[in-house]
Amino acid sequence: MNKNKAIDFVNFIVPIIFLISWMVLPVILNTPEYLIPSLGKVFQSFLDFITGYKELNTYAGMFFKHSTASLYRVIIGFLIASISGIVFGVLSGYFLIAKRLFDPFIHIIRMIPGIGWFPIAMVWFGVGNKTTIFLIALAAFFPVYVNTIRAVSDVDKTLIDASRVLGANSKDVLKTVIIPSSLPGIFSGLRLSMGVCWSYLVLGELTGVNEGLGAVMMDSRMFGNVDMIIVCMISISIWGRICDLILQGVFKFLTPSIK
Repeated sequence: MNKNKAIDFVNFIVPIIFLISWMVLPVILNTPEYLIPSLGKVFQSFLDFITGYKELNTYAGMFFKHSTASLYRVIIGFLIASISGIVFGVLSGYFLIAKRLFDPFIHIIRMIPGIGWFPIAMVWFGVGNKTTIFLIALAAFFPVYVNTIRAVSDVDKTLIDASRVLGANSKDVLKTVIIPSSLPGIFSGLRLSMGVCWSYLVLGELTGVNEGLGAVMMDSRMFGNVDMIIVCMISISIWGRICDLILQGVFKFLTPSIK
């Protein structure tokens, strides 16, 4: 019990040091607020962004509106990336012919940086949800695929051979051995993919969309509202962490025997 409490306390050490440094260092270094706004100002802007109680700026009370727009894009992009990544990863990890067909081409595409797709995505889809979702899904696909194919390839061959001896066909082996044994690796890929989704959300929303946390960041930069840029960064980190915790919860639900 004491050990657990100590671990919980240690988790707060770095955030506390960071917050104290944020309060103290700008005062010591005499840093202007337009470069590093005070912690109090950021807190007020964040509270106003959620509640709209003081209407400090044009974004007052619009937190959930912009968060909903961003969450929609992230969820759609993540679902496309995760489903396609798992399907191609399982096929390439289990069937040699599928790996020979897809794996070289996928890794060639993976070498193109996500931002390199930005201009052509604008040509193909214009400004709006389609461009953002495309960039998110494309970038988030690769962590899922790479981790899935590795997880499937690393499944103990003894288990596969034993299931075949017991009369299991390829479909049964995939369903009862490959997928369950690969779940830890697959979910590692999904967690990485979720982080990538939020990263590319900002890139996609900088294209000029009207709603979304990335759009607010872009507008805030243009008007010099550094406090709102930081507020949006905090908002993205909060939503990203919530999504990560949900993924962890789903994994624990599907694999209750794994600690």
